[in-house]
Amino acid sequence: MDIASYITKIPRYLSYICNMSFRNLALFFMLGSICSQAQYTDQINSNRPGASIGAFAVGKNIVQSEFGLGFHHYSHSGYNNSTFDGGLGFLAVRWGFLLETLELTVESKYLLGSLNSKIATLPTRSTQKGFIQNFIGLKYLIYDPFKKERDVNVYSWKANNGFKLRELIPAVSLTMGANYSPENNPFPYKNVFGKIYRPLFFQNLGIPPDQEPRAHLRGTLATQSHFLGTWVFVTNFTYDRYLSDYPEISYILTLTHTLDPYWSVYVEHQGSKSDLFRDSIFRFGIANLYSDNLQLEATLGASTKNSPSSIFANVGVSYRLDFHKDFISAELLEAKSTKKEEKMLKKTLKNNTKTEKKRNRKAKRN
Repeated sequence: MDIASYITKIPRYLSYICNMSFRNLALFFMLGSICSQAQYTDQINSNRPGASIGAFAVGKNIVQSEFGLGFHHYSHSGYNNSTFDGGLGFLAVRWGFLLETLELTVESKYLLGSLNSKIATLPTRSTQKGFIQNFIGLKYLIYDPFKKERDVNVYSWKANNGFKLRELIPAVSLTMGANYSPENNPFPYKNVFGKIYRPLFFQNLGIPPDQEPRAHLRGTLATQSHFLGTWVFVTNFTYDRYLSDYPEISYILTLTHTLDPYWSVYVEHQGSKSDLFRDSIFRFGIANLYSDNLQLEATLGASTKNSPSSIFANVGVSYRLDFHKDFISAELLEAKSTKKEEKMLKKTLKNNTKTEKKRNRKAKRN
């Protein structure tokens, strides 16, 4: 099977998984935990600054927030070049629980802006505000190629730092969850022009503006590859809005390069397709590791279409609360207990020796 045919089957697989019972999912997670162990990192592991999500969970007992602000400008040729200018606030909260490989994710985006409609003879301007995304789901690390430490060749720098084909084997994760759309959402299906009344042709047919259902499902298959020491390649394949009138298939490709221990840059391409519209977006930006638990970011981006076109910029912060505790085996606990007992025994023996010496000195004096 070639890659193209494989990608076309991803929505079918995700759709099938969305229909799995809770019992099957629980069994899937338990069986998978036998063969997968996530790598807890001493430094923050953020999905930002791009729009893709990495394959790895944050780690057990980690609570992490990723938030920021952005400015967006939209223009739509299909609505006589009507425009929308607004500010976007985004927040994601990630919590690692139960397993090192399991993560609960909550994502939300709120948009406030001005819609300038030009479909009538006289342009009208109105304020629009509301949530364009509310998502809650679970991420599970299915496969981790980095769980086994690799041998270091002390005689060859090239052997340790050169390109290896096995480095392209990615970590793989699956994120599944539900989207929630509030009632009277002014941005149905993330469409900032969704409340503009349709042209006369649609009015005559009695076709109302789009109304997004209150809830629908989303599934994302994510891969993550590390190579040449300073490069990371992430892919996302998403089947979104399952159980709605306009299900969407999308992909994201993200390439990140670490410049030094504190700075990194990235470039990203996102494509999406549904019966409502298609889009193609490019992003690039920079991130700074301010501390082990704090990351700062900035991004610029634009779309290549004019229905609608978009230009945007954002800044953000990722911060984590680290309550992670490394696993201690029974053998290590026994060794620590034995060492403590030996220490106490030596201390007791030393005290007894001192007491015996004092007795001997007193006996000699008498």
